[in-house]
Amino acid sequence: MLRSLDIRDMLIIDRLELAFQPGLNVLTGETGAGKSILLDSLGFVLGWRGRAELVRQGADHGEVIACFDLPPDHPAHAVLQEAGIAVEDDLILRRVNTRDGRKTAWVNDRRVSGEVLRALSDTLVELHGQHDDHGLLNPRGHRQMLDSYAGADDALAQTRAAWRKLHDIRQALAATEARIAAVRNEEDYLRHAVAELDALAPEQGEEAALDTQRRMMQAAARIRSDIGKAGDALGLNGAEGMINDAARWLQGVADQAEGQLDAPLAALEQAMLALDDAQGGVLQCLDALSFNPSDLEDVEERLFAIRGLARKHGVLPDDLGGFADDLRARLVLLDAGANDLQKLQSDLTAAQAQYDDAADRLSQLRQGAAAGLDMAMAAELAPLKMERALFATTITPGDAGPEGRDAVAFRVATNPGAPAGPLNKIASGGELSRFLLALKVCLTQATDGLTMIFDEIDRGVGGATADAVGRRLQALAQGGQVLVVTHSPQVAAFGQHHWRVQKHQDADATISTVVPLDAAQRVDEIARMLSGDTVTDAARAAAKVLIDQ
Repeated sequence: MLRSLDIRDMLIIDRLELAFQPGLNVLTGETGAGKSILLDSLGFVLGWRGRAELVRQGADHGEVIACFDLPPDHPAHAVLQEAGIAVEDDLILRRVNTRDGRKTAWVNDRRVSGEVLRALSDTLVELHGQHDDHGLLNPRGHRQMLDSYAGADDALAQTRAAWRKLHDIRQALAATEARIAAVRNEEDYLRHAVAELDALAPEQGEEAALDTQRRMMQAAARIRSDIGKAGDALGLNGAEGMINDAARWLQGVADQAEGQLDAPLAALEQAMLALDDAQGGVLQCLDALSFNPSDLEDVEERLFAIRGLARKHGVLPDDLGGFADDLRARLVLLDAGANDLQKLQSDLTAAQAQYDDAADRLSQLRQGAAAGLDMAMAAELAPLKMERALFATTITPGDAGPEGRDAVAFRVATNPGAPAGPLNKIASGGELSRFLLALKVCLTQATDGLTMIFDEIDRGVGGATADAVGRRLQALAQGGQVLVVTHSPQVAAFGQHHWRVQKHQDADATISTVVPLDAAQRVDEIARMLSGDTVTDAARAAAKVLIDQ
């Protein structure tokens, strides 16, 4: 509920503080007194798009503060939590507009964007009037209104869940088909590449080992001759024979040398052992360098084959094994793809059936609610002197989606036999006002916690019809809050709280003010609305009759 509205330096308002009450709040005044400015100011603090220039002439900035009471279950709490704003019983909106057009907003002293303000306003205030193009007159919201009237929350939740499941399976199926199609397009390449890699079967580190072996085999012809000469020099015809001769000669005379040759003989024995080790190493090297000339060709052929495959596939030689595993995995996907597709297609059929069933139940619920809403509208239109008018909720096939596959639109015909059409295209000003009011009365269950504002919704009606409009507004305000801007004395007479908007002019400025009316002032105001500038006793008496009815 809107508890208070504080306006400073906006258009022709200097300073204005209003304390609104539950029930039916009525604002009246002469044309041009500033009633629309109140709505502009309220729309400004709620983030609605409106006039570009709102700051009062001569002021640096304008400011509007709106205070709302929030019950614990009010939907505004969810918006506040999502925005990271502390949830309290009071909700204070403040917005400032500077002379250069900059706008800044706060919610409970927390700076917020216009988007957050508009999200809050959708849960706080609902404006209805002849130029309302975002509420009841907007066909895009008719399905939501019908669902609310039908109490379709559970059916909607089931349909949304079924749609999400169907959507997810469709995406998975499309992705799987795309992957398999991509693999199938290169199937020949994959099978040929895997066969080629399997035939070669390269091993980790093999390329480096082959390269070392190849270089050693290429060098063997150059170094084997010298190694062979060294082997000969170490053999019997070389160092080994000479050391043997020296040892034999020394041993022959050692007994006569009185021990002088023991050390040389021991050294020669150690030299023979070292020489034996050297000969063994040389022979081992000669054996390693001994190979069939065709072996070099075999090593080079495999080395070049490994390097060629690596270049062909753009990988390192040591990565050929892993690359082959990747190609095999893609072939497995292709070979197993038929089973995956078959399961996904089966899941899709089941999910489609589940969605169709949920959407059908939702459609049936909407059909029943549409008939009930049309009957309720007929009952509401009769007292509004539109008993010959026709209101019809049409449900036609629409695109399937998370909220079913129905397109809903409210259509009217103002006279029997006349073609029905969109609400805002067929009805005249006065008729449109009454259609909107009747529809709002029927849909009140969808507006819990909202402050409803009706801007001259009684325009174009009078007499008994205006009286019926007032009664409907009074009923609509029970247990809630309704603000009505009106020029109709019949409607104003039903108000529980009454304010008069008036304008004062002096040499320097024009200022609009709002005055709360007591019982006597209220009689005078309604009398003025009945008789004009000159308020007569007869007009006062008529005003009392209207108030007391």
